[in-house]
Amino acid sequence: MATLVDYKKARFNYEILETFEAGIELLGYEVKSLKKGHGSLEGSHVVVRGGEAFAVNVLVPPYQEKNTPKEYDPRRNRKLLLNKKELQKLASMEEGKGLTVVPISIYNKGPLVKVSVAVVRGKKRFDKRATTMKREGDREAERAMKDR
Repeated sequence: MATLVDYKKARFNYEILETFEAGIELLGYEVKSLKKGHGSLEGSHVVVRGGEAFAVNVLVPPYQEKNTPKEYDPRRNRKLLLNKKELQKLASMEEGKGLTVVPISIYNKGPLVKVSVAVVRGKKRFDKRATTMKREGDREAERAMKDR
């Protein structure tokens, strides 16, 4: 299970409440581009409309720019493949106050490309400061243990 694209700041910017695994509908050259490590999840989110989930604003640049169709949009909406129970749960959580559904990573699972999707709540500034202070404290403790 190799991670192709990761949204590293998600754990810093958001409090992750629940995660789901979903398939994603991609074109052949998009898969090739992702396997090369190209792409970004910055600023993307998931929308549930009409019983279907879509990843909005996920950047997948063309694999070979000159060989892709002229009408190709690298930030097009991509359909997520979830079962009905997961879709209903996401839709109900999406309606909750202050909750957002965000893709966290895109990875390989065998021959398939999967997306890790999380229901998140945005962190306040003081929460982010606390996270930074905890991380620095852990680093200092690790350095102290290493010096022994």
